[in-house]
Amino acid sequence: MFIHDVVMTALSFVLSLYLRLGDEWYKLSYSWIIFNTVLFTLCAAVVFRFMGLYRGLWRYASLNDLIAITKAVVLIMVVYLPLTFVVTRLQDVPRSLVVIEGLVLAVMIGAPRFGYRLFKDGRLDLRRNNAQKIPTLLIGASDGAEMFVRAMDSVTGTYRVLGIIETESARVGYRMHGIDVVGHVDDDLKALIDRMSDDGERPQRLVITSDDLSGDRVRALLDLSESLGIVLSRLPKLTEFKNGAVDRLEVRPIAIEDLLNRPQAALDRFGMRALVEGRTVLVTGAGGSIGSELVRQIADFGPKRLLLLDNSEYQLYLIDMDVAERHPTLARTPLLADVRDRAKIDGIIARERPDLVFHAAALKHVPMVELHPTEGVMTNAGGTRNVADACRAHGVRAMVMISTDKAVNPSNVMGATKRLAESYCQALDVLGAHGAAHTRYVTVRFGNVLGSTGSVVPLFQRQLAKGGPLTVTHPDVERYFMTIKEAVELVLQASVLRSREIDGEDAGGRLFVLDMGKPVRIQDLARQMVRLAGLRPGVDVHIAFTGLRPGEKLTEELFHSAEDLVPTSVAGIQLASPRTTDHAELVRGMDALLASAARGDVDQTLSGLRGLVPEYGSNLSTTGPSR
Repeated sequence: MFIHDVVMTALSFVLSLYLRLGDEWYKLSYSWIIFNTVLFTLCAAVVFRFMGLYRGLWRYASLNDLIAITKAVVLIMVVYLPLTFVVTRLQDVPRSLVVIEGLVLAVMIGAPRFGYRLFKDGRLDLRRNNAQKIPTLLIGASDGAEMFVRAMDSVTGTYRVLGIIETESARVGYRMHGIDVVGHVDDDLKALIDRMSDDGERPQRLVITSDDLSGDRVRALLDLSESLGIVLSRLPKLTEFKNGAVDRLEVRPIAIEDLLNRPQAALDRFGMRALVEGRTVLVTGAGGSIGSELVRQIADFGPKRLLLLDNSEYQLYLIDMDVAERHPTLARTPLLADVRDRAKIDGIIARERPDLVFHAAALKHVPMVELHPTEGVMTNAGGTRNVADACRAHGVRAMVMISTDKAVNPSNVMGATKRLAESYCQALDVLGAHGAAHTRYVTVRFGNVLGSTGSVVPLFQRQLAKGGPLTVTHPDVERYFMTIKEAVELVLQASVLRSREIDGEDAGGRLFVLDMGKPVRIQDLARQMVRLAGLRPGVDVHIAFTGLRPGEKLTEELFHSAEDLVPTSVAGIQLASPRTTDHAELVRGMDALLASAARGDVDQTLSGLRGLVPEYGSNLSTTGPSR
């Protein structure tokens, strides 16, 4: 490569002289031509080595290589002109030669590189058989679409792009790498595809290349593709490529997460890093669905030390190994403990001195907690109290408690115990709101997360694998849904917002609620999962209605009527004004409640829970929860 560039440099200098002087160039002496050619070539050789032009592969020549070549050409001129001025005072050197030589040299060095890439990509092969490629329509004229078109234009490309459907009407009629933007996603795409079919170019696949297509639009495209017998796929999001490297560009089937997709909120990742970086962070329930994702995202922000606490040995082992593989140099400590063990939790926080505590440990499966209410009370209420008190006693900077929409007007023990946990953390936050140094308590409430342990999506997947039926409790039951990754990102964002209020005027006890979008009917979710499996709901796989389970509601709520909404600076996060209880009164009530739960007295436990969470009692039938 170096010899090629040196030879091209010498030839370019002679060619530039001829282009500038024409037939008059023979008037120059051979000694002058040879001297200046050699001098210019030597200058170029030094610059080529200095600029590192040979670290790039010709096979992947790109705009970056062109920029590097341009910089090298300019630097060669900067070196050559002073040298030749010192030796010859620029005698017999046409002034315009510099411009001509720069252009000729750039072409003679760059053209072989890009020609080689075109040859290796198969674009110079006139025998390419595009007929064997799958005709495809792209959804979204985005960076992903541009990358896809370039990749598929090579001889190894699997798909032949017929056109692009855009999400912005202003781009319709434009072209991308020779591919027309043929319509808008809100147009009558069926009519458009029918016209393409009449012209002999019927698409066989729709590929979503836009990262921010809403769930409603994805569902509409799924309906369209199903009605036309076209496969709907999507590109991986650019953020899903590891280390930013695109080794293989493969389309993926549409997943249930895509159908619920909402535009990503603009997150303060700098603030998240500032919150976590260099600090010791403890995550309870670290092996669970939310806890493990919290651990992964916190680890990415460079904490000083990460403490992983869980009462399941196997789940703790799994998340510990995960962190070890992702961040081998990060100091971490797996802690096998139960949040219900007050002395153990206090000892751990006293010994490890975490700066931040994320409390995700809880019993969350509604029917199971309904069958074992005393266990739910001791874990969800008692465990949260143990962690919160230990944080306060040992000067933890902030504790973040993960709550649930089931805590709003709860109709089951799980929701009531989580509401009690919310109340306790809010009371502690109010108690220390005006202190000089105190623990701040951040309570974050959200709905169901896709794929979490015990959630409906894994259940449907297991039932699909067995051929159905898919069981839904009631035709009208609906829930709020969010992906685990998005939920945890917003939890961290809420923590950043709360941390900025430490020195401000704040009465404390406020509660952050994640914007869950529109609730999803579980029956619709089941039908969509059947269709995503390539089957027909009601024909290939049936949906059976089993009736509401004990403590289950048709719909969930994110706010209580007494919680006024306060806007925040981050889209996707809402703030609820506090409904707080006197801390001392709450302690007395919880002491009696936990004592009855420890004795296994179910009736006394439920009675105490209704007293501490009045809205729970008002939502129960006269017979109380079934067990």
